[in-house]
Amino acid sequence: MDAKVNWHGGLSFTGQANSGFTVNLGADPSVGGVNDGFRPMELMAISLAGCTAMDVISILRKKRQDVTAFDVQVHTEEAPEHPHVFTQATIEYFVTGHNVDEKAVVRAIELSATRYCPAQNMLNTVLPITLRYHIFEEGGDQVVQGVYER
Repeated sequence: MDAKVNWHGGLSFTGQANSGFTVNLGADPSVGGVNDGFRPMELMAISLAGCTAMDVISILRKKRQDVTAFDVQVHTEEAPEHPHVFTQATIEYFVTGHNVDEKAVVRAIELSATRYCPAQNMLNTVLPITLRYHIFEEGGDQVVQGVYER
């Protein structure tokens, strides 16, 4: 894969990779930016969420789970000193549907965590990642929640 950024002045850039899509990169005004794009570390968290989300929903569909809504949230903690690297991450999977099987959700999370998601597998080598799930019945309350243990 190849990626590049083009500078537009100040701390404003446009990023592009092999797919041809572009994304604006920017910085907070407190460090000289003008709030005109994603922060690079935000994109790392979004990459992690997107990578595992695509795996999990694909696996749940193959398992014929009736999922009607699906969200993945990534929460990170950063070191207080520069370079402010991520020190911990939690991925939370929110699955809503009709009679969604907890075992199917756990297996999908496991396969993403151990086999399919390169972003998660790469980051897992340098920081702890906690995996939590929440399953909701469509139109109802939370049915079950849990933590996948590697």
